[in-house]
Amino acid sequence: MVYRYNDEEISLENLTRLYGAVVIDMQGEVAEMSLEWYELYGDKVKLLNYVLVFDYTPPGENVRDKKVLEFSTQEDLINTMQEVAQFFQK
Repeated sequence: MVYRYNDEEISLENLTRLYGAVVIDMQGEVAEMSLEWYELYGDKVKLLNYVLVFDYTPPGENVRDKKVLEFSTQEDLINTMQEVAQFFQK
């Protein structure tokens, strides 16, 4: 299975995790946090963007193998998540 986003082809084979998150700047330190965390503490940090992470990292591996799509709005992130979810409902 392949998901096409703009001009990119993203494999959905061997995917171990798929999740939405935010990238934030907290006092000069950039971090990826969950959407739930951002709902609770978002007023204390600077939002850089929303991301959809396609994680292919096998369990137990330390080196991350992932593809990240970036979005400027939560609505764009959610819409893309819904598109990708359709592949797993077939």
